Amino acid sequence: MFFNQKDRALICRQQNETLKIEPWGKNSLRVRSTLYPDFSSNNWALSDIAAAGNSDISIREEEAAIQNGSIRARVNAAGVITFYKDNEIILREYYRNYSGTESRESSCLKVTSREFAPIIGGDYSLNLRFESNDKEKIYGMGQYQHAYMNQKGCILELAQRNSQISIPFAISNLGYGFLWNNPAVGKVTFGNNYTEWHAEMTDQMDYWITADDSPAQIVKNYTEVTGRAPMIPENVLGLWQCKLRYRTQEEVLEVARKYKELGIPLDVIVIDFFHWTRQGDWCFDPEYWPDPKAMVDELHSMGTRVMVSVWPSVDRKSTNFEEMYAKGLLIRTERGTIQTYDFNGDCVSFDAMNPEARSFVWEKCRENYYKFGIDMFWLDNAEPDYAVYDFDNYRYYLGPALKVSNIYPLMYSKAFYDGLKAEKEPGIVNLVRSAWAGSQKYAALVWSGDVRSTFESFRDQLMGGLNIGLTGIPWWTTDVGGFMGGDVNDPEFIQLLIRWFQFAVFSPVLRMHGDREPHNITPLSDKDHGGGYLFTGQSNEMWSYGDEAFEIMNENLKIRLSLKPYILDLMKEASETGAPLMRTMFYEFPQDEKCWEISDQYMFGTEYLVAPVLYANQYSRNVYLPDGLWKNLNDGKEYKGGQTITCDAPIEYIPVFKKC
Repeated sequence: MFFNQKDRALICRQQNETLKIEPWGKNSLRVRSTLYPDFSSNNWALSDIAAAGNSDISIREEEAAIQNGSIRARVNAAGVITFYKDNEIILREYYRNYSGTESRESSCLKVTSREFAPIIGGDYSLNLRFESNDKEKIYGMGQYQHAYMNQKGCILELAQRNSQISIPFAISNLGYGFLWNNPAVGKVTFGNNYTEWHAEMTDQMDYWITADDSPAQIVKNYTEVTGRAPMIPENVLGLWQCKLRYRTQEEVLEVARKYKELGIPLDVIVIDFFHWTRQGDWCFDPEYWPDPKAMVDELHSMGTRVMVSVWPSVDRKSTNFEEMYAKGLLIRTERGTIQTYDFNGDCVSFDAMNPEARSFVWEKCRENYYKFGIDMFWLDNAEPDYAVYDFDNYRYYLGPALKVSNIYPLMYSKAFYDGLKAEKEPGIVNLVRSAWAGSQKYAALVWSGDVRSTFESFRDQLMGGLNIGLTGIPWWTTDVGGFMGGDVNDPEFIQLLIRWFQFAVFSPVLRMHGDREPHNITPLSDKDHGGGYLFTGQSNEMWSYGDEAFEIMNENLKIRLSLKPYILDLMKEASETGAPLMRTMFYEFPQDEKCWEISDQYMFGTEYLVAPVLYANQYSRNVYLPDGLWKNLNDGKEYKGGQTITCDAPIEYIPVFKKC
């Protein structure tokens, strides 16, 4: 391995590999490796502005080192990198080969840390390996539908799917954060024997690592280089009303009028899919939405903002298909039919990685929605959703899907953020079903996708919400009650709905949504297209589940409304530091070892400890109180911290404690 310094970077060369380590933000380093003559110009999730920091480089014959603040990287003669925080090892590449200079590395296994495997006629697949630590706990990585908050021992697909949001940033209890700065499809294995990051196709290795004294500071460093959410407007912090699906403008107005009649403030009402003529027309069906501007004006007069669903899919019968196809604005297939999506149409999704395609879609939505006063956009199917997830069969403006696919939802959000910003729209908020590292800077309110209406799924969403908050996404929400499978006449589902609602009161956004059963409502039309032919679910308003459920939800909504000033302060903090609103216990209490083990309660900001009820027919539960004095919001009793207590949890409320 040959070492030299170029500007502020340490350069290491061996055979055809060039390794580059440079400061990139506070207490942070960016590490790249390539077998090509030079590095790619893509910074992906990282900001150019953040390419700063101190660079203390030392070079000797057998090793070199670079330090930026509290993090230091040492590269030995075999090219193996070891990272230190304040002189303690926090992470080390896994290497088992003859050429190692240290006893553990000297091995006949012939396994190297950075393994580029050539793809015939193209780039490389890549495996990057690190030593494992039995005492390590790993958090973050976006949102996965499983029951684990600690990802150590998990295998995670690095790919976007409906309800799976791959954001490859991990936080370790050893005091570092690690960003796999690569949008390729792949996987990461946080094994007990070693950690392995895999990219199916790439032109270089690229990751970023930071070391600091607390999870909060690590998240701050990370969002400093990937971006932070803008300030959210106050008038979206109350109740959002949605269902699958309001079919006419009169249905929307009837719901809003009833909320007003009941004296319940409605911040946002959402118009779901197939209000359009065909997918890719991006407009209201005039038969069922004859005067959108009058509808929006009336809703605005009631203090309600309006959000409309937008899908990326373009039906081949759409008025826009031929033009978009001719201009190369659609995702391409490598073989077979050009179809990428087949839900109620023969569709191809637009290529959000193409700037011309982003502008085209925004202009259609500006003309057909925004000019009527529509405030916000619901960017559904943002993965994008594919009929078949054959990633090797799709190609984007930026390259093969295997190489770049995971950045699609970020680019989808960027299209609408840039469009609204150009219109000087204040308080941009767009709901989106997926995200990648940095999506937060494009005003992405991420929701957990089309999940099942079960307590098991509810528990998974809590894990997902806490982990995604650690990846720079402070705006996150779920469908209250889950999306699929909730029968409005089933007492067991109503119990789940109430528990989910109580949890959502203490989450960034409170949103009623779901495809409620039974599916026995006759369509408005027998045509095969337009806003009237598709099915709809049962009513999903607060009053749709009986008087008792309504009263319980209404009392909990009052708590939410009383918290608006507090939530606004949390949103301000998120925009300034990247701090999530829903915080793991260890985020607020990193010195408390027990808090690193707890996954069924969380902090809502710095003041409120929330213990959701996550099981059916559960009317009490244990709650751990860290050091300090805590007041139970439900009965006013005060408790000294440092202990686990048993709390009542009747159907009317969940345990919530305020830090005194």
